[in-house]
Amino acid sequence: MQGLYARGMSVDDIKSEIDELYGIDISPSMISKITDKVMDTAAAWQNRSLDEIYPIVYMDAIHFKVREEHRIVSKAAYICMALDVKGRKDILGIWIGGAEGAKYWLSVCNDLKNRGVKDILIACMNGLKGLPQAIKAVFPEVNIQNCIIHQIRNSMKYIPSKNIKAFMKDLKNVYKAVNETMAVQALEVLETTWGDKYPVAVQLWKNNWEIYPLILIFHQK
Repeated sequence: MQGLYARGMSVDDIKSEIDELYGIDISPSMISKITDKVMDTAAAWQNRSLDEIYPIVYMDAIHFKVREEHRIVSKAAYICMALDVKGRKDILGIWIGGAEGAKYWLSVCNDLKNRGVKDILIACMNGLKGLPQAIKAVFPEVNIQNCIIHQIRNSMKYIPSKNIKAFMKDLKNVYKAVNETMAVQALEVLETTWGDKYPVAVQLWKNNWEIYPLILIFHQK
């Protein structure tokens, strides 16, 4: 039932679907009570108190289409996944908004702070413009680390399919290096081999190098 509700079906549509599938006649009011109960539980989870400190928080958005007021519109689910001080994963919240933007992420960070978060040591994110500034406005001492997966995907946009395998072989030596020194050496090899053919793909790593070394280390673990 909740899956049907999440897909934008009306109460009457859900009633008809259940009746057709299972031969059960459920009143619209009963369906509303069930969905409202689940929504209350979800709201309580979304607004729960959080820890004061999180060593790492991963921030990303998932984009999807939904039906809203008889129209199909684009939405983004803003998700914060954290590692707490004991190393356990926790989803801090899921916020539904419009197209992904730094302004909405600012409201997400304010919500985290209002729910008890005082400091984030490392925030891992994609390269969305303005996002680091939005996070630092709420948590000024946070260290910003761009997501290595997003960086790989961005650089591969500039590589033709015939050379992807060879380019990736050299690129892996960069982001799988055991330390920053070896990563820098691998980056120099990457530039020597591919810099003339695909300068943008290589330059993406050089331009953002200062925000990647620590994530390169975490990627090995």
